[in-house]
Amino acid sequence: MKRLWLLFSQAVTVFVAAYFVVATLQPEWLGRGGTRSAAGVALLQAPATPGAQPANGSFSAAAHRAAPAVVSINTSKEVRSLRSNDPWFQFFFGDQGGQGSQSQVGLGSGVIVSPDGYILTNNHVVEGADEIEVTLTDGRRARARVIGTDPDTDLAILKVALDKLPVIVLGNSDTLDVGDRVLAIGNPFGVGQTVTSGIVSALGRNQLGINTFENFIQTDAAINPGNSGGALVDVSGNLLGINTAIYSRSGGSMGIGFAIPVSTARLVLDSIVRDGKVTRGWIGVEPSVLSPELAEAFGVKKTTRGVIVIGVAQNGPAAQAGMRPGDVVLRVDGKSVVSAPELLSAVAALKPGTDSVFQVQRGDRLVELHVNPGVRPRPQRNVRR
Repeated sequence: MKRLWLLFSQAVTVFVAAYFVVATLQPEWLGRGGTRSAAGVALLQAPATPGAQPANGSFSAAAHRAAPAVVSINTSKEVRSLRSNDPWFQFFFGDQGGQGSQSQVGLGSGVIVSPDGYILTNNHVVEGADEIEVTLTDGRRARARVIGTDPDTDLAILKVALDKLPVIVLGNSDTLDVGDRVLAIGNPFGVGQTVTSGIVSALGRNQLGINTFENFIQTDAAINPGNSGGALVDVSGNLLGINTAIYSRSGGSMGIGFAIPVSTARLVLDSIVRDGKVTRGWIGVEPSVLSPELAEAFGVKKTTRGVIVIGVAQNGPAAQAGMRPGDVVLRVDGKSVVSAPELLSAVAALKPGTDSVFQVQRGDRLVELHVNPGVRPRPQRNVRR
């Protein structure tokens, strides 16, 4: 009896140890944290509690956990040469450009977020591409098709038809704080997959002129051309954001990189998979910073904190609800707004066709307007460097 008990206890010990190793390094094998999004996409979700800092100072476990799900993306497109038929051009340069066209290639990164084959990347990585090829860290290559894009956030959703895909675990970008350690994983300059480390330098960065909707995570982890679409992860290897842009005067990393939070990316993923596009609210106003000059011009109290409307689209939802130039928007459906980007985001989050309450200050009195938002028009094609 004693011998049987000893064998049982040893078996339990070995099982618990194996479970701990697998749950830490390969949670997808267990389906741990597995959920389905509102659009039915299978995802791996990290536990609510944040990961602990590595005791030995090494981030190798996080890198090994996240890196297999970060892919290299190669794109190509045929570009018509405007001078290929010019006899003087051919005289000096020969028959360059082939039959009047040449192939342009692009490089970027992407992140596998679902065993169904969905990949998150940047819109500017795949925009206008005729062919998209994805290369995994295990050497497998596959053609990818574009499921949908969202130029307003510079996100795109791809899909590949491969099995046994490594999938990254989604973290919670809303719990990030300035000073948290992060890793950036991607394929800079085409040299191969690279991991860099840094900290969160700032949160909620906007008004950078990069995207229409900006709520960037700023990091000093080295991000270079080719990193676009790659993963920003925490010290446990959970996805926090999609690396999208750098501030640079030389084309290389200067310690200021920007990533789109995974909370935004997940909403875009759901919308595109479910509806084929991202639908946002629109009311047809031109907002501006409430400067002292505008406040004086429209007779607004100096103590007012909100967003002043300087233009209203004729017959737009705001105009039909009675909104006028000079109105200062204080709240949208109970949520206070103090800047134009905040108002833009609050309106975009509204459900088209459903009345929403806008609290505005008009002169020295408060007014409640019931606005029925329309659908935000699709943006013109972005031109990215």
